[in-house]
Amino acid sequence: MRQAVNTAMVQSYWEIGRLIVEHEQQDNNRAEYGKQPLQQLSQQLTEQLGKGFDVRNLRNMRQFYQSFPKRNAVRTELSWTHYRTLLRVENAQARD
Repeated sequence: MRQAVNTAMVQSYWEIGRLIVEHEQQDNNRAEYGKQPLQQLSQQLTEQLGKGFDVRNLRNMRQFYQSFPKRNAVRTELSWTHYRTLLRVENAQARD
């Protein structure tokens, strides 16, 4: 059961990161997008789904997608905590 919850969370966070990145790419004024819409998205997700969607975590989700853009490369046996630790590794080859 615990593994299933971790897998669902990692997949959901990857998907949220993908949506954020795609929305940013469509936006012509990215500097403005970086602050306000993430704050708005944070408020909406928190109201709908509960805690865990603060702006910092949304930025982590965006970075997660950018670091692991191929969904097939995301390992389901790793938890969100594992991925947050991996995101701190600056060298992409070492991280992979």
